[in-house]
Amino acid sequence: MVDIMNTSKSIVITGHSIGGAIASLLTLWLLCRLQTICSVICITFGSPMLGNESFSRAILQKRWAGHFCHVVSQHDIVPRLFFAPSCSFQFISYENKTQLFHVVLDSLGVVSRGECKSSFCPSGSYLFCTNKGAVCVDNGMVVIKLLYFTLLNSSQSSSLEDHLDYADFIRKVQWQFIENRSFMEGSIPKSSYEAGITLALDSLGIASHEVNFADAKEALKKAKKLGRTRNLNSANLAIGLSKINPFRAQIEWFKASCDNSAEQMGYYDSFKQRGASKRGFKVNMNRIKLAQFWDSLIDKLEANELPYDFHKRAKWVNASQFYKLVVEPLDIAEYYRTGMHLVKGHYMQHGRERRYKIFDKWWKTENDTDNPTARSRFASSTQDSCFWARVEEARDSLIKVRAEGDARKFLKMLEDVTKFDQYAKRLIENKEISQDVLAKNSSYTKFIEEWKDLQSQLQLLQPQFP
Repeated sequence: MVDIMNTSKSIVITGHSIGGAIASLLTLWLLCRLQTICSVICITFGSPMLGNESFSRAILQKRWAGHFCHVVSQHDIVPRLFFAPSCSFQFISYENKTQLFHVVLDSLGVVSRGECKSSFCPSGSYLFCTNKGAVCVDNGMVVIKLLYFTLLNSSQSSSLEDHLDYADFIRKVQWQFIENRSFMEGSIPKSSYEAGITLALDSLGIASHEVNFADAKEALKKAKKLGRTRNLNSANLAIGLSKINPFRAQIEWFKASCDNSAEQMGYYDSFKQRGASKRGFKVNMNRIKLAQFWDSLIDKLEANELPYDFHKRAKWVNASQFYKLVVEPLDIAEYYRTGMHLVKGHYMQHGRERRYKIFDKWWKTENDTDNPTARSRFASSTQDSCFWARVEEARDSLIKVRAEGDARKFLKMLEDVTKFDQYAKRLIENKEISQDVLAKNSSYTKFIEEWKDLQSQLQLLQPQFP
């Protein structure tokens, strides 16, 4: 395969039945190893399901769904087989094949109605073929519904025949796509949209007089609506981002004014020790409004209301990172200002909002943090958004270590403080901090003074202490 990839601009991998599943796995292997070298597409015929919901979501998020087209005939049982409980396959004989067919049909019906969750989930596009035409769908839940609706009128014999007759289906589909079609007896739809839906259902072999016609029609409409809604939501969020960016800009202005203040406390401590000033109130309100926007964005993403690759788009990865670096220090300041660390515990373990953890993953996935670009001057924002939480923990440890009587706990605290001290020095050396960290009256400067004082006392008490 590597030799083929090196000499070809594009590769089509295909397989039938179990061979289709193997073809899909090979395609995934090629996409992982050599995806930038040439184009790869996988076309399967009557392939069983390959993975679960997480597997399907990973393919969507990698933008690989377009590389897969699964052709499924109307009555073929194999693509539906794994929706049945695994115990159904233990004693399969010629006599109970009919029973297996009904178990698969019933299980698929339960999953399609959302009454239970299957261990298998569709991924990629599904091309449903019948004697009347073909319909292509890429929404997983709609694929499951159509797998059920098109199997309803099948039988054991037809499900086996269809599995072996894909060559005939493909020949027919080639002509049916260019064939003129007409609607029967007064069922002419009022719009081109309704005409398209009706034609799609006719191609699936689902007639208007059948019981499941309305449900199948609703499923196709939902598939179209979901695709459009995700893109509209993404566009609306882009508009929303442009509206809330001034809030972040005002916070950045507040940071700059703190850096130039005669108090020399820096951005973090100025917000933490703010009084009942109008400026402090406004900055705090901006912090809350920004949090509401980003939380609503995450809610939409987790509810599948945004494009599957949304979190990989540079616009949103960068915007979330800038937000996190500027605003999270304010969240930390508010957490310690209100004494929440005394109630819940320190910020890192007990107070950090989930959105920041999600943004960390976005940034690390899309950026090589192992080899950062060397800086010639200090960063505009400290590159570790939790830096001040680490400072607070280190200062708290310095207070507790003086009263600690357990030697083991005493040494552990000293080790933790030493590690943070070394970590902070590396950030400073690499200029990955903002200048406000080194302000004369900042919490970090106070930590350095307290740490040096403790080290001096330990050396007096125990000269051999390193």
